[in-house]
Amino acid sequence: MALEQLSDVVQRCQALPDDRYTSEDHDVFTISGRTCIEEGNCAQVLSIVLDEKNQDIVRCMGWNLLPPLIQVLLKKDSQKLSQCLAIFNHLLQTCRPKELLIGLLEQLEQDDLVAIAESLHLLLNPLQRVLLCLGSRKASSLGMTLCSVLDQLAKLPLPHTKEQEEDDVFLLCRCCSDITHFVKPFVQEARQNLQNREENNQRTDSVGGELGRDKEDELGTELLKFCMKTLSHTLLEAQLKDPDTLPESPLRDFATDILNSLSAVGESLPSLVFQPLLRRKQVTGFLEEEVRYPKESLACLAHLLFVHHLAADTFPSVFSPVFALRCNMEHVCLLLSRTEESRIQKGLELYEKSLVRVEDGSLPADLLEIRSFLTVPQNLVKVMTLCPRHDLRTRGLKVLQLSIDKLNTEAKYSFFQYMLKTSSHSGVEGYVIKNIKNQIDAALQPGNSNSWFEGVQLLPLLRKVLVLPNGPETDLLQYLDRIMESLNLLRYLIIRDKVTENQTGIWTELYKIEDTFLKPLRVGVNMSRAHYERELHDTLVTKRGKVKEESMLSVSVGKEKLPNMTSESQIQALHSALHTFDMIESVLVRIEELTEVKENL
Repeated sequence: MALEQLSDVVQRCQALPDDRYTSEDHDVFTISGRTCIEEGNCAQVLSIVLDEKNQDIVRCMGWNLLPPLIQVLLKKDSQKLSQCLAIFNHLLQTCRPKELLIGLLEQLEQDDLVAIAESLHLLLNPLQRVLLCLGSRKASSLGMTLCSVLDQLAKLPLPHTKEQEEDDVFLLCRCCSDITHFVKPFVQEARQNLQNREENNQRTDSVGGELGRDKEDELGTELLKFCMKTLSHTLLEAQLKDPDTLPESPLRDFATDILNSLSAVGESLPSLVFQPLLRRKQVTGFLEEEVRYPKESLACLAHLLFVHHLAADTFPSVFSPVFALRCNMEHVCLLLSRTEESRIQKGLELYEKSLVRVEDGSLPADLLEIRSFLTVPQNLVKVMTLCPRHDLRTRGLKVLQLSIDKLNTEAKYSFFQYMLKTSSHSGVEGYVIKNIKNQIDAALQPGNSNSWFEGVQLLPLLRKVLVLPNGPETDLLQYLDRIMESLNLLRYLIIRDKVTENQTGIWTELYKIEDTFLKPLRVGVNMSRAHYERELHDTLVTKRGKVKEESMLSVSVGKEKLPNMTSESQIQALHSALHTFDMIESVLVRIEELTEVKENL
């Protein structure tokens, strides 16, 4: 029945010009032709399609047969495969490119992961052939195609381990290679256009030349958008393996091809990376700069260049490490401000690589006037305290210390003041105070004297350290890290600095410290101990009275309440708290003893 309908409509249309085909003719040809292919009458359809008398019909309506043909090709149905492939190839040669493009892109849309990968593998080469047939009118169609391709690629899971990438378990690596092959002729054409444009610019600056340049730039613009979207999606999410770990890496090759494509369309990789510090680019065309050069894309580009050293031959080595650090700080700031672990990891890696090349103790204090040099440490604090991955928290602490090491003494002094003011986290504040102690110790070594970590300059910093945030009512458990490091610093100063020399100024400042820190701390310890001893007594009484009773004590850490605990856990927590108060008190007593001994010498 379907074959008869197809034959009838073809015979009727043979005598008509293509502009006289009715909508009914289109519908009958589409429905009957698709049904014939689905029912296995592929040989008859192939005969009709190849008939010389039917070429106008095929040119006008043949693209409607693409859906069942592509399904056969995807399923690799051996009985229909050769005939359907012949029909498919003939349609590609005969039908109008615009209609073929629409039909192929419709079939590219898939939801099943295997179907996505297989569709890309099958259809990218035909799409390339169709687009090349469009000649100079292909730019917008290429952009639409690349957008659809990347949308499909984004649905595939990324390989996370070396084994997954080697085995290509999700077929994403094959798809990346297919995409590279797909864009290659268009990149070559854009490169040639760029060369021609440069030659024309040397000969003429006429208005006609300007208009010609804008027209030629359309292809480069679409390829630029493709590269930027690839950087901000697939490559920003992917974790590339080093050559030592994975000598042959399809993802690393794909990233290299993207960077080479950027260069081919006239984009300077150093200019893109250093854009935050260089004068904003004057770009012709319809894209605004923020759209043309998305910040996440540029951050990913910086990561590929500085961490993985891709396209290193295109990157000059004349830039100083400090200049590179200043430029990369904007990218680091962006990456560390995100919550996605892939972005955090890239931000930490880029920051570390940028810092390693800088000489220790060389960064001046005026760099801290640049917003990103203060924002990045704040983001690092969030990573160290909130990131669920332990390795990223640990690496964040390592990078923070590395950044401190690169500052000169004045910059360290200002940085410590800033961190004590803004971190709002006892552990971080304790770490900063430990660094302050190390800097004081270095300054007190023979020949290492500096004006920032001894004498009059040091006192304002010590006043910020040796103080209880909320006086006697400070939550000692919440601020334990800060309090213990502050006590350790004070004990060190009393032991290390002689009363007669008073290099740090601690001995003239001690009476103030007694009032602002030591006395309130003693009161706080006594109040906290009394409270927890009462809670422990009540808990023990309750436990003896009700053997299986669950405790209703609500324990808070900061402002976050923890779930109710059992009596045993509650008793253990209370004992631990009392032990902590004993530890604080023992250091307080030791400081008092040392002070008396020193003052009596």
